[in-house]
Amino acid sequence: MPTATQTLLKVSNLNIGFATEEGIVPAVHDVSFSLRRGETLALVGESGSGKSATALAITRLLPSPPAVYQGGEVLFEATDLLTLPEKKLRTYRGCRIAYVFQEASTSLNPVYTIRSQMREMLRLHRPDVQDFDTEIIHWLDMVGITNSKDRLKAYPHQLSGGMQQRVMIAMALSAKPDLLIADEPTTALDVTIQAQILTLLRELQKKLGMTMILITHNLAIIRDLAHQVAVMHHGNIVEQGPTKQILQNPQHPYTKALLACIPRLDQHCHRLSTINCM
Repeated sequence: MPTATQTLLKVSNLNIGFATEEGIVPAVHDVSFSLRRGETLALVGESGSGKSATALAITRLLPSPPAVYQGGEVLFEATDLLTLPEKKLRTYRGCRIAYVFQEASTSLNPVYTIRSQMREMLRLHRPDVQDFDTEIIHWLDMVGITNSKDRLKAYPHQLSGGMQQRVMIAMALSAKPDLLIADEPTTALDVTIQAQILTLLRELQKKLGMTMILITHNLAIIRDLAHQVAVMHHGNIVEQGPTKQILQNPQHPYTKALLACIPRLDQHCHRLSTINCM
């Protein structure tokens, strides 16, 4: 387990709002958490709880306006990313901090082949690479894509949803980032493929010693994947701690309600618990 001196990311008192005609609507309130090298943090909560806004704010990917960064720090190896000029920030985005978004079909460009899209990533972030095809095939193999050499000429629409998501993971990892942020990576995939993608992330995390933030609304999937959990509700982190502690002994009513929504074979419920922690 990494030591406390190996903190990679520390978010402190992050506050974000969105400008509207009626004024600034708060979206993220005093969010704080830290992540050590080699750890996975699960950022959990229902839709609209502020998970994705928090993740995007780490590298200032929320466009401003309408987003308003109202305060806080995002320290990445002691560098506050919220204060960096845009040109300097680009050296972190995609390279040192990579994202995998929830629907690969909307992230991949439909008019370019897998080779050309992964080649562009390598050209921008890996100037050390000389043989692009060999490097691309290596990462496609790493994420379990069969016949990877033949896939280089494929267009996104020629791949299944699960294969597209594997390509996105390969593309993100090919830059050899220090931090991978996976935002609902199994959305729009069927249950069997979801399990495969989660297993893949777990295996890659162990093999590469990856540091990762996993964003999800589903507490059921984090047991074997995350070291730490932060539960978000209405833009606030209402509870956080080691995964085992959160799952076995939740303290906040919202966390308890989320856990109660997980279907169990050994329990019979007529209806799901209502999540209402206003």
